[in-house]
Parts: sequence; C-alpha cells; structure tokens
Amino acid sequence: MMQTIVTALLWFSAIGCAVMGGVYFAFSAFIMAALGRIDHAAGIAAMNAINTDILKSLFMPLFFGTSVASLALAVLALWHWGNEGAAPMFAGGVIYVVGMFIVTIVFNVPLNDALSAADPMTASSGGVWKRYVSDWTIWNHVRTAASIAASTLFIFALMAWNARSV
Repeated sequence: MMQTIVTALLWFSAIGCAVMGGVYFAFSAFIMAALGRIDHAAGIAAMNAINTDILKSLFMPLFFGTSVASLALAVLALWHWGNEGAAPMFAGGVIYVVGMFIVTIVFNVPLNDALSAADPMTASSGGVWKRYVSDWTIWNHVRTAASIAASTLFIFALMAWNARSV
C-alpha cells in the first residue's frame, strides 16, 4: 500500500513540478522581458491582469497540490530513510517547498501586491515597474530552477523507489 501511495505522489509531483517549472520558465525566458519593454502603464496593467486571472485558473490547484505532495514526500522520505530513492525524494520535496512555495509567498506575492497598489498613471510608477520587473524576475528564476530540480529529483526517486520492488 505504501509503495503505491509513494509511487503516485512521486508521479504527480514529478509531472506537477515540471509543469510549474515550464510556466515559470516562460515568464523568466520571454514574458517578463517582453512586458519590460512596453510602456510602464501597459506593463503594469498587463501584469495585474495576469495576476488576477492566475488566481482563478487551474494554476492554483496545481500550485498548492504540488506543494502539499512535495512536502508529504519529504516527510515520507524521512520516514523511509535508508530505502532506495529516499534521499532524492527528500531533496526534491525540500527544494520545491523552499525554492518554489516559500519564495512565492515571501517574495513574488508581496511584489504582486505592491504592483497592484501602484497607480500606473503617475510618473513614479515607471520606477516601480522597472524595479518590479527586475526583482520579480530574479525570484522567478529561483522558482524555475527549484521546480525543474525537484521534478528531476522526483524522477530519480521514482526510478529508485520502484527498482526495489522489481
């Protein structure tokens, strides 16, 4: 039974983290660069619209689902320490929870909230936008790397975890 639960969590987390990494990669690779090149009022409006829509999208269940599953895998890895796959399972869980979930809550969300409060029609909002694009993108790079690293580690854990039952 535990074998099946861990295997299912590893599959879900490996795929979920990869999807999340792809979303973050798109923002890091070209979306933020494109938004940063347009007029600050338009950029602020576009990013605020994205931030509003993302909260109502399938992104949110995946965001929370992969976070909970990754945390569960880290705990299960400690419980099964010494078994094949426990180390990459633990590392993947910790890297994802810290590098994606906590970074989002501590850095990206407050930046989004500050951007939402900015008046795009004032001259000072140009500086707010420029700092936002720079700071938000830096933290998004961290989320991208953490998501991809966690996905990779979960794949290694999946291979090792299931190799022991063969």
